[in-house]
Amino acid sequence: MTAACGKAVATRPPTARPQAPPAVASAAPPSAAAPARPAADPIDVLIAASQARFDAGTAELQLGHLVTAKTEFNAAIDLILESPAGARANRRLQEHFDHLVDRISAFEIRSLAEGDGFAEKPTVPASLDELLAQPTPDSPTPGTAIRDIVAADLQQTPHDVPIPLNDKVLSYVEVFQGRLREWFQISLQRGMPFLPMVQNTFRSEGVPLDLAYIPIVESAFRTDALSRASAKGFWQLMRGTAAEQGLKVNWYIDERSNPEKATLAAAKYLKTLHQMFDGDWDMALASYNGGPGFMQRTATRKGQSDFWMLAANARSGLPRETREYVPMVLASIIIARNPTKYGFAFQPVAPPEYETVTLSGPVDLRRVAEWAGVPVDDISKLNPELRRLVTPVHAPSYGLRVPQGTAAVIEQRLREVPPEEWAPLRWYTVRPRETLTTIANRLRVRRTDLAEANNLSIRSVVSPGQKLVVPFTPGSSLTGRTDRPDAPAPASAAKPATRSSAPAAEGERVKLTYYVRSGDTLTSIARDFGTTVALLRQWNGLKGDHITPGQRLTLYSSRPR
Repeated sequence: MTAACGKAVATRPPTARPQAPPAVASAAPPSAAAPARPAADPIDVLIAASQARFDAGTAELQLGHLVTAKTEFNAAIDLILESPAGARANRRLQEHFDHLVDRISAFEIRSLAEGDGFAEKPTVPASLDELLAQPTPDSPTPGTAIRDIVAADLQQTPHDVPIPLNDKVLSYVEVFQGRLREWFQISLQRGMPFLPMVQNTFRSEGVPLDLAYIPIVESAFRTDALSRASAKGFWQLMRGTAAEQGLKVNWYIDERSNPEKATLAAAKYLKTLHQMFDGDWDMALASYNGGPGFMQRTATRKGQSDFWMLAANARSGLPRETREYVPMVLASIIIARNPTKYGFAFQPVAPPEYETVTLSGPVDLRRVAEWAGVPVDDISKLNPELRRLVTPVHAPSYGLRVPQGTAAVIEQRLREVPPEEWAPLRWYTVRPRETLTTIANRLRVRRTDLAEANNLSIRSVVSPGQKLVVPFTPGSSLTGRTDRPDAPAPASAAKPATRSSAPAAEGERVKLTYYVRSGDTLTSIARDFGTTVALLRQWNGLKGDHITPGQRLTLYSSRPR
């Protein structure tokens, strides 16, 4: 152990032990001797060691560390298989082994269901949709107390957008203080780390700083918020608006979820709307929600350009969402500018510190998380614009944010690990006369996904020999011939059935390593993996049909179990 650790351990010279006189030693009664400690059951020791490795693998899997989890799971199984007696030597050992294999197989299924990092990150409902699902404030005359508090506040607190002291705004102040108090508290607290950046951006763009609180209503400051209308990010920008403001939205990234980039886009868009409506911020806010074209047509049709007059007229044509949106935003500004006056208390939160690593090729965020020693969620949250767990495949470079203090070790690992192992990608080599449509059908993936994952349009022409990355996602099964010219097999989180690169001799299939389970037969395995008993014998050098639980089998399958 000393040699393995590379450290010298200080040792004391042995001290002489005083020997007891023979007469005293022989006179000791038998009852005075220390009871012999029972020897540990070797089966218990083996099961405990195996369970410990399995538990370690489970912990790593929960952090998103698939490669490390696989190593631990493999070790848990190997401890049993490589024991002198084998997995079937003892009933308890056999039960532990069968349970272990079943648990690891279940983990593998979950891991495979996540795809090769191409599963799109989940989103949450936009808070505006949820607010509109709430009953509209029906208090025709808000209480005198809240009116007096807000009136005094507006006199004492200077605002850079006009805020009318009307019943609609006051009603939402009451609602945010009352039945939606917890939601408002969480929303503003979540926005604390972003507010300095938002305010600095608005200040440099000449946009009122009060409008930095719009995301409270739009998204509760969630970068992963998605509305029913497909607006995204905490500014809830539509895809067309984002494109107009220079934001990128493609298969790999959605800059509407990037706080800095989306804030700059929102500031420019708000400034444009303000100019379109001749400096009227109420109409600008209404058009931010309902669209500038719609608001211009409504104002022209009704001969009325005052938002509050339009909102008060039931026949104005303004949808309920737009009528409620403006007073909700203004009420949020009132409270957020002076939260203690309205009974809210917030802890200042600094934005997370990070460093940037420049990547020269696609990298799976789960590998980065392992190298950094952090959960994959930490890497994902630092890079909210990434739609998937893999960085852009075809980009010449990409700046990935990583936790402060981890850039050096990640850069070192990038130098040590071959680029083809940075991400578990699957590739397909185009054959003569193939098109994106025939390839997508062959691989059972969507044509649009196949095109977008390769920076192509659905009408793009592909050429024989061209390499395409295959966007394998949850629910799809890879049945066509895939090549791995640049990458090894994806790192599965389990060992009982693991993928590796398909050899040329089995061009249409994917190589698997399978661990035989209790009750398996060659016939049942062949049926499950779409092959034949004869081929199973050939691949594994078997002369008969006898197999034993825990035995490793190599097979080439067109469909993973």
